[in-house]
Amino acid sequence: MQSLKQFARKLKTETYALYLASKDPRVPWYARVLAAGVVAYLFSPIDLIPDAIPILGYLDDLILVPLGIWIVLKMIPPQVMAECREQAEAANQQGTPKNWIAAAIILFLWIFLGLLTFHWIGSLLNS
Repeated sequence: MQSLKQFARKLKTETYALYLASKDPRVPWYARVLAAGVVAYLFSPIDLIPDAIPILGYLDDLILVPLGIWIVLKMIPPQVMAECREQAEAANQQGTPKNWIAAAIILFLWIFLGLLTFHWIGSLLNS
């Protein structure tokens, strides 16, 4: 159980380090975009393949996310990634960093998508 907790802590630190790397100007723009996409997909409640589909539903979590992380790590300069890991580790020692602006944007996006869905369903029913 302890090794599972260590793995989860390391994954959390690595994910936050990727987030930090996605904001670092020393990282090529394409690597920053891909890193931001991988981190966003990792935290998104929407999956490419829904988890309700047996076996296939977990393939994106087990294959696509690690593959995306691996590709991004190959694109980021090692010294930048080392610095980002140190910053992420320091942030984890201080407590979980909170980004209220990102949370507000995600909340707004979900509300907007919900309203758009209701509008779409309403237009289908009225047709």
